[in-house]
Amino acid sequence: MVQGKINVQTENIFPIIKKFLYSDHEIFLRELVSNAVDATQKLKALASLGTFKGEMGDLTIRIKIDREQKTLTVSDAGIGMTAEEVEKYINQIAFSSAEEFLKKFKNVDASTIIGHFGLGFYSSFMVADRVDLNTKTYKKGGGTKAVKWSCDGSPDYTMEESDRSARGTDVILHIAEDSVEFLEEQRILTLLKKYCRFLPVPIEFGTESYSEKIEGEKDEHGHDKYETRQKPRIINNTNPLWKKAPVDLKDGDYLDFYRELYPMQFEEPLFNIHLNVDYPFNLTGILYFPKVKNNFEVQRDKIQLYSNQVFITDSVEGVVPDFLTLLHGVIDSPDIPLNVSRSYLQSDANVKKISGHISKKVADKLEEIFSNRRDEFEQKWDDIRIFIIYGMLTDEKFAERAMKFILLKNTQGKYFTPEEYKNHISGLQTDKDQKLVCLYASDADAQHTYLEDAKERGYDVLLLDGPLDNHFVNLLEQKLENARFTRVDADVMDKLIDKADQMPSKLSEEEQKQLREFIEKTLDNKEFIVQFESLNSDAMPMIITRPEFMRRMKDMQMLGGGMQAFGMFPDSYNLVVNLNHPLVEQLSASGTADETREKLIRQLFDLALLSQNLLKGEKLTTFVKRSVELIG
Repeated sequence: MVQGKINVQTENIFPIIKKFLYSDHEIFLRELVSNAVDATQKLKALASLGTFKGEMGDLTIRIKIDREQKTLTVSDAGIGMTAEEVEKYINQIAFSSAEEFLKKFKNVDASTIIGHFGLGFYSSFMVADRVDLNTKTYKKGGGTKAVKWSCDGSPDYTMEESDRSARGTDVILHIAEDSVEFLEEQRILTLLKKYCRFLPVPIEFGTESYSEKIEGEKDEHGHDKYETRQKPRIINNTNPLWKKAPVDLKDGDYLDFYRELYPMQFEEPLFNIHLNVDYPFNLTGILYFPKVKNNFEVQRDKIQLYSNQVFITDSVEGVVPDFLTLLHGVIDSPDIPLNVSRSYLQSDANVKKISGHISKKVADKLEEIFSNRRDEFEQKWDDIRIFIIYGMLTDEKFAERAMKFILLKNTQGKYFTPEEYKNHISGLQTDKDQKLVCLYASDADAQHTYLEDAKERGYDVLLLDGPLDNHFVNLLEQKLENARFTRVDADVMDKLIDKADQMPSKLSEEEQKQLREFIEKTLDNKEFIVQFESLNSDAMPMIITRPEFMRRMKDMQMLGGGMQAFGMFPDSYNLVVNLNHPLVEQLSASGTADETREKLIRQLFDLALLSQNLLKGEKLTTFVKRSVELIG
């Protein structure tokens, strides 16, 4: 037997490993299984090169729990180790300077230490009082006897020959009292399914039940008889879909894999993108477009990040652009740098390249569907528009690409690209300054009166009623030359698209002055600015409008658009009085009594408020009573 000290230059390395090496102690199982997979894959590689000429046999990795002995064992039939290799890879702790490691670990946050130290094996000491290693190398000849190594979490270890006869390695963890949860079968099964469900080597843990037909036996109803039996439980899919060539796959394969990833996701995805890149970095994966709801925050954290089929995290910020975190699916890349716990990502140039490539592939896919299957694209547009608009608002390169396939829908349900829409409204919706005016509604029901007015004039109105459309309108105005966007209730229709030909007023300037004074005195409302306009006689007598600029500023502020420095924008409305309406003429007529005039002003004003859904509470009750009186 050999006794010695692990080659570290400080006594407190193990307490630090036990407490701080990984943020989640459960990671130890992922690290040990990953090491077992590495050992198995190396054996396969040696066999393919002809270096290993023996029988590989059953390469299944097995995890076992012994609750009586309080042990958890991870076993593989991989390349194994010689005594010299144990000395090199285990006793040296696989990093050059323990002092440098400790210095870095004490001075910076753990998440900034990227896994350069190869400490996966030592994660076992986070949950174990003692770790035994029993290993036999694949090599033949002298000095290749099996080796047993044991350490109790101090720098002291023992190493001796073992009677192990089979190639491979057992790592036996004697679970500590504060970690007995890892002796529970369901706990280990959950962790294996979380971290190891797509590893490339079969992983066996426990058994599972299945039904098997009993040949030649029937029940009293003549039906086949079955009995429940047990078989070893294999927890992983060793050849996941993203590792296969897209040319070999059908739509049904992608849908089946989506259900495998998200068994509780009942809605099917709209379409998918298969990533397969080997230069200038390695990147594979499958991304799915879900139906994005208006509350798109709940859609996040559905992309799973893997490194060589080992699950890392489902928080992929930094690996994919922010707007793409709304997608579902899998990304696998060995080139993404990870920290010691593999839970956080560095913001380095390589990650940015991968992020940019994923964004480009998404834009390619959307453009391909739009160009080749526009009908399908339009059918799915309402389900993906928030995702695309979010991308355009947060990613300038994506915004440039998206202008080719972004769609605008009008209130009749027809779809246009921005350039198509400019051609569609050219002429009819061109103002006196030769600028195109794109009218839009944010709530078709609430703005129905204004939509009807636009319809009567033959104007087209877009429907922009999404949660991001307040910002999106600003972006569209930047991208489209010689066009502006105005909501249908921002002004009276004659002013929204100013054609320069002004309709004369039926009231003299003196009559207008007297009417203004009476209206302002009667209403005494600080939130409204009274405006007189000469409109068609069939237009409403009084109309409430909301100035486009002020409304946008307030909407942006409500969405957290960085306007806080300017203070809260007040609700601001215009009360537009149609001077050519017969009822307004009646208001200014000399024979109209002041009491009648006041009641009529309040009624017309409340009607204007009601059309904008601004009449509520006591004011609404008063309006109803007054309406009954006027009818009487």
